[in-house]
Amino acid sequence: MKTLRLPAHYYQQFDADYARDVPAEGYGGWKTAEVELSPDHTALVVMHAWDCGGPEEYPGWRRAVEYYPRALKILREVFPPLLAAVRASPLPVFHVVGGRDYYSHLPGYQHAVALAGLTPEPKPVEPDPFYQRLLDFRAKHVHVGPGNRADVDAGWARLNFAPEARPMAGEGIAENGAQLAALCIAHGINHIVYIGFAINWCLLMSPGGMVDMRRHGLICSTIRDATTAVENRETARDEREKEQGLWRFSLESGFVFDSKDFISALR
Repeated sequence: MKTLRLPAHYYQQFDADYARDVPAEGYGGWKTAEVELSPDHTALVVMHAWDCGGPEEYPGWRRAVEYYPRALKILREVFPPLLAAVRASPLPVFHVVGGRDYYSHLPGYQHAVALAGLTPEPKPVEPDPFYQRLLDFRAKHVHVGPGNRADVDAGWARLNFAPEARPMAGEGIAENGAQLAALCIAHGINHIVYIGFAINWCLLMSPGGMVDMRRHGLICSTIRDATTAVENRETARDEREKEQGLWRFSLESGFVFDSKDFISALR
């Protein structure tokens, strides 16, 4: 297998038309074209695909994190055939973890640490009483709400890999961008394709997400039906934040694929 050929979605952000009332409406917008990927230099990255309990266990968490039903459906329907196809191909699979330590005993994580070394934690700013009052206000009025806090804390305490996304032997596990970059360098990877949750949050800006990895020079793509987004009251019905997240990935770094096309190309 020398190349993978498959349809890729990309966003054409030119040319603004200043003869229009809204110049951006002159942009080309979403388009599709066949692209070539190198199996020797491409990896699938599974990020924050968690088992963190259901509504019956932690109802407060689900009241604050509405995308859980969509993520569960993706884990059950999209992840199994997609991961099976990638694991049967030359592409490596890497996992990005976080939240609590449910992974440091695994060889894949220990290998990433050996490659990257221990990455120092950022030094936090000095809090004062005003700082804490602002955080307390946000916790009460913004997210997650005082009635949900206990369930969220309990859910985080039992965080683990979702069964459909559990790493297999030989798959690298990274908790930050330095470790993921070290895995990529060790495997000769320059293009990573993210799946997991969520496209406009963790996959974008958490440690090991797209913002991190662009600093290391990697092309960062995603698979449309293998992710969802953090939505709000105004966007959830039409999943407009997901569309925004896909646009960000396309414009900033890479391409948007569909799982059926990805699987077909691998086969």
